[in-house]
Amino acid sequence: MPRRGNRKRLKYRADDLSAHRVTVADFANSDPAVVKTGRVRKAVANAVQKEVKALCGLEASQVPSEDGLSVLSENGQNGSSDEGEENENTNGTSSRKKKSKKQKESCAPDSTGGDYPIDIWLVLASYIRPEDVVTFALICKKAWTVTCTAVFWMRLYKRHYQTSAYLPVRLLPGCMYRLRSLRACVIRSLFHTYEPFCSRLAKNPSLPESTPNTLLNSKCLLFWCKKVEAGSRPEALWEFNFKLKKLPPKQKNHCLNGLQPPAEYKEVHFNPDQDCCLLQVNTLNFIFIPVVMGMTLTYLTINVSTDMRHHRVRLLFQDCPVLNGKKPRGDQGVQIVLDPVHSVHLLDWWHPKYPFSTMA
Repeated sequence: MPRRGNRKRLKYRADDLSAHRVTVADFANSDPAVVKTGRVRKAVANAVQKEVKALCGLEASQVPSEDGLSVLSENGQNGSSDEGEENENTNGTSSRKKKSKKQKESCAPDSTGGDYPIDIWLVLASYIRPEDVVTFALICKKAWTVTCTAVFWMRLYKRHYQTSAYLPVRLLPGCMYRLRSLRACVIRSLFHTYEPFCSRLAKNPSLPESTPNTLLNSKCLLFWCKKVEAGSRPEALWEFNFKLKKLPPKQKNHCLNGLQPPAEYKEVHFNPDQDCCLLQVNTLNFIFIPVVMGMTLTYLTINVSTDMRHHRVRLLFQDCPVLNGKKPRGDQGVQIVLDPVHSVHLLDWWHPKYPFSTMA
């Protein structure tokens, strides 16, 4: 074996290298002076990779060059091919694991997210439409906190206030600086001044088809009747009003469940008419009705009257609600039959014709 001083340096040329001219001397006995790190030179690796692709019938652009370099690299310093292969396998698998972990970490969404100050959410809230308030509040807790503030509702009121629109005294700008029930008053004012809400009321029927089901087990808070003018009719109509408090709706599983407004904004969210509605029945004649305040409405039907020209409304009030889908017994409670009925209306607490206290 020649001495190290007389050993000639090996010169590699990519053009001269082929599958038949690759010898063991090119790898096992390569001069450390030429390849100090123990790795094959890039020119040799590229040439071998090109030759392998040509033998396999693949184009050079179909396989990345990093695969060929990793296959031809030797990390062992003792010249043993077995140890080199083992090192290559262990290093290759470890590098792949590291790459896969990095890729998963880079692709995985950030669970924490960005924490922005509440002032930014307050600025964004100035551009929210009234019908998108709930969607905006569901973004995060700070966005929901902004919708609880008095500033948010006052800005919403001023943006859509119109001097030409008729408003009750409580909904005028001079009375809107009272914090008590501010949110409810702003919502009521939007049904007077905001066109999408006004058109929604015009399109909705006076009595939805689901009324008999939605009013079941509603508690009668107040009852009164009065004589009203019927417009084109020569005779006046009798208006019977039942103020009902509906059962609270079943809460869906979303992020607003269990959240209460901050203590400093409880007056803003105070609404004595929450979940309340007014069942308004207009009859052609006066009908005596017993006292039903404090009782629960367990049955409601609207049928055709005996004269086939009007309606017939039947209500059943009991002392306690009927749950679990049980049918109420007619012999228990107070039954009211209104016939003939000219019209029936159901007004929610935000409806412009819903009577609310000016002291709210």
